[in-house]
Amino acid sequence: MKVKSSTKLSIFDTFKTKDNNLTGEATRQRAIIRILSSKANPAERTRTGISQKIAKGQGIVWKNIYSGIFRDLDEILLPMGIAEEHGRLPLKRGPKALQEKGIPFYHLTRKGVLIALSIKEVENKDKLLEEFFSNSDPQEKEFEKIITILSQTSPNFTYSIFQRYVKAFCDDKIKDLLPFDISILQSLPDESISIQKEVLEGFLKLSKQEREEALRFLNKIA
Repeated sequence: MKVKSSTKLSIFDTFKTKDNNLTGEATRQRAIIRILSSKANPAERTRTGISQKIAKGQGIVWKNIYSGIFRDLDEILLPMGIAEEHGRLPLKRGPKALQEKGIPFYHLTRKGVLIALSIKEVENKDKLLEEFFSNSDPQEKEFEKIITILSQTSPNFTYSIFQRYVKAFCDDKIKDLLPFDISILQSLPDESISIQKEVLEGFLKLSKQEREEALRFLNKIA
């Protein structure tokens, strides 16, 4: 049985019967977003280029996944404003009309960058975070400074916030991803965040010696 949100974005969809493994659709969409968030050249960001890059990593024939990539882009990521056309590459072969129009290649919108920050496999998150806040809404400025600081000292914790936020959107608990407003998460209890908050508040109350002992203890179990 597949656990699927009613939104079209499927990056957190899993199979209940497979230890919560991500579905093929979720894995594919995550891979597309990861490629578009990287410094891949334009040829690698066309439908064919994306298919070839994903297929190479999985050791499969790219033509076998092209239709899925095409559908994810044209029916989900582009209409939802997660990705958009960034330009077109000229064609030397094929129909004249197609040669004149060229092949589109894509990049992430600001919404897409926010989603990329929630995906574990995505690299260069520090650059993406900077890009995301470089064009922030006035409402988002409230969170920019502390999130940037936390991303440098506690990156796993920081990006787990983005994961929780985007997953809430995929689960229809948040209507819109933008503007980015993490205060919405207050209405969505999360035990792991409560535990981390409790540990931090307790740690600040400890003496220097007690903090050192607590860290030694945590090093034994982490």
